[in-house]
Amino acid sequence: MRTTRINVFMIGVEHMVRLQNEHGSITISRAVFTNLTGDVVTNCFGVKGMTIRSVSDGLVHLLKSEFMGKGVHIEMNPDNTISIELHIAVNQGVNIPVVCESIKDEVQYKISKGTGVEIKRIDIFVDSMILG
Repeated sequence: MRTTRINVFMIGVEHMVRLQNEHGSITISRAVFTNLTGDVVTNCFGVKGMTIRSVSDGLVHLLKSEFMGKGVHIEMNPDNTISIELHIAVNQGVNIPVVCESIKDEVQYKISKGTGVEIKRIDIFVDSMILG
C-alpha cells in the first residue's frame, strides 16, 4: 500500500500542492486546479459559462473559454485541502439548485480523482441567467 503525503507550500507568490510518496513527488500549481475546474464546470449541463464582475462598471460578463479561469478562485488551505469558489452563468429554465449540486459532484469527483487532493469546500455563485 502506497502512502501519499500532501503538502501545500509557496514558490515565490504562487501556491503549490506537493504530493509525495516512496517513488518521488509531484508538484501541482494553482493554475492546474483553476483550469481543470473551469473545464469541468463548463461541461456540466445547464452551465452557459464562467463569469466575472467588472470592477469598473459592476456588470457581470460571460468569459470566453480561454479566460474561464478568471471565474474560478482556488484557495489552498493549511490542512492540505483546497477550497473552490465558482462564478457561473446558467441557461434559462434550468433548476439552479439541481445544476449547482451536479457541478459540486462533478468537480469533487474529477478534481480529487485527477489530482489526489481533497476538496474541503465548493462555493458556487450564479451571477447570471442567459436567456435564449
